[in-house]
Amino acid sequence: MKRRFMTDALSVFVCDDRTELGRLSAEAVHDKIRKLSETKEEINMLFAAAPSQNEFLEALTAYEDIPWQRINAFHMDEYIGLDHDAPQRFGTFLKERIFDLVPFGSVNYIEGDSKELEQECQRYSDLLKRYPLDIACTGIGENGHLAFNDPPVANFHDKKLVKVVALDERCRRQQVNDRCFSDIALVPRNALTLTIPAIMAAEYIVCMVPGLTKAEAVRDTLCGEISEQCPASVLRLHGAASLYIDQDSAKLLHKR
Repeated sequence: MKRRFMTDALSVFVCDDRTELGRLSAEAVHDKIRKLSETKEEINMLFAAAPSQNEFLEALTAYEDIPWQRINAFHMDEYIGLDHDAPQRFGTFLKERIFDLVPFGSVNYIEGDSKELEQECQRYSDLLKRYPLDIACTGIGENGHLAFNDPPVANFHDKKLVKVVALDERCRRQQVNDRCFSDIALVPRNALTLTIPAIMAAEYIVCMVPGLTKAEAVRDTLCGEISEQCPASVLRLHGAASLYIDQDSAKLLHKR
């Protein structure tokens, strides 16, 4: 690891590469799970679905001493309108990379193909109230979003836990850059997402952000104002959040 520093209340770890980023962030989450398991019968975890999470998810599922049966799994967001078995669905992404690989106590999917979207938001909100989040494992979008809270719709004081949002152009283009879709015309325009307060309610937040395409977002998160113009900047206020970046995503940071 190259270095570690603090920005406000946020711990930042600059890793050598994506592999080390995945290993160290998984180690941090593993340690938090083990600590929580000493005092809690159940642990509630939130996962992000994106290629930026691949190394982390691979490293986390390799641990053999995690009490998966005592963990309830949730995910952050889901496209509206994709077929239930569409490979681009975030639920499908996580199903293939972690949800089906370890024996969770429960896996709770956001149903983006629901015919009653407001009812689906309420259903998932009720689950989050019933199972308050202990650990949120997240990334940051190219536009600084957390989950699908893009700058136009992000609200640090949102009254809702889950809501319907319109995706902005840069967010939709990232899905093409990530090779999830071959053309922006194929990227859905709307999604369901946990809100900023829902994510910030987690006791611990561990955020993984590798890659050159995230360098601007990392700079704005750490060096700009804490503002909904860069939703991820709110992580600096959490108090038990850590951010793992690599040499590429740290490229626009001054030495600290």
